[in-house]
Amino acid sequence: MDEPRFGLPNLGDGVGLREPHFPHLMATAPADWGVDWFEIISENFLDHAGYAAHVLEVVAAHRPVVMHGVSLSIGGADPLDLAYLDKLAALADRVKPAWISDHLCWTGVAGLNTHDLLPLPLTEATLAHVVDRVKAVQDRLGRPLILENPSSYLEFRSSQMPEWEFLARMAQAADCGLLLDVNNVHVSAFNHGFDPETYVEAIPAERIVQTHLAGPSDFGTHLMDTHDAPVPDAVWPLYARVQARTGGVSTLLEWDADIPAWPDLLAELAKARAVREGWRPAAPSPTAARAHG
Repeated sequence: MDEPRFGLPNLGDGVGLREPHFPHLMATAPADWGVDWFEIISENFLDHAGYAAHVLEVVAAHRPVVMHGVSLSIGGADPLDLAYLDKLAALADRVKPAWISDHLCWTGVAGLNTHDLLPLPLTEATLAHVVDRVKAVQDRLGRPLILENPSSYLEFRSSQMPEWEFLARMAQAADCGLLLDVNNVHVSAFNHGFDPETYVEAIPAERIVQTHLAGPSDFGTHLMDTHDAPVPDAVWPLYARVQARTGGVSTLLEWDADIPAWPDLLAELAKARAVREGWRPAAPSPTAARAHG
């Protein structure tokens, strides 16, 4: 096993725990599930005691589970929602997750949740604000927080640094981990015209705990992070570079719309192992930066 970061191991290759696959998982022996671990959307299981909670209990008894949130709003202006954090902690007490993650974003203001992962102005003031809040969250949860780079569709004129510099400085100052979503790097690079390889190379490898893979939708002038398609060819070289730089970290395939049958999901996940062993698409797409320029 690779040297763990923050005491967190390389879990191998996993998928999101999604409702369409509940029947298959419950009818199949865990030894035949074909995945190393599962990631849940934390909010789907807060205050939940129904069938989904039962499925999660069974899954957690046989595989490592990671809690992945979408409501922390770590960059928001509102005070941290302590009741929400306490619910996360209570869920963690039940599930015993390998770690808890969320996104570098804000999700609302004045108590209203937009249910979207909104971009931040990448300024020194924002950096100091986020670092303080990450430290507070880690203190409240009693464990390291792992933050993901979101996909984005606009940038702020007030930004003073690129996102990769912001992430690197934040992780160091707050002493937290990073979830590097290489699909999001690809999406944002296409949308904003930067080099995705520069982004990947600039993230401190010792802070990367996990990677995400997913498929976006192509609208010609921009990409949307829809998690409803296979991983694009252009993402695999970025993924290979992250795995080489880190020595190997946990990989998660996200697929949240037009969810395929379990065997098809496993076939897409299997590409990650093949890439780590040297496979590349026969005719890879150009990098986002070259396609955009």
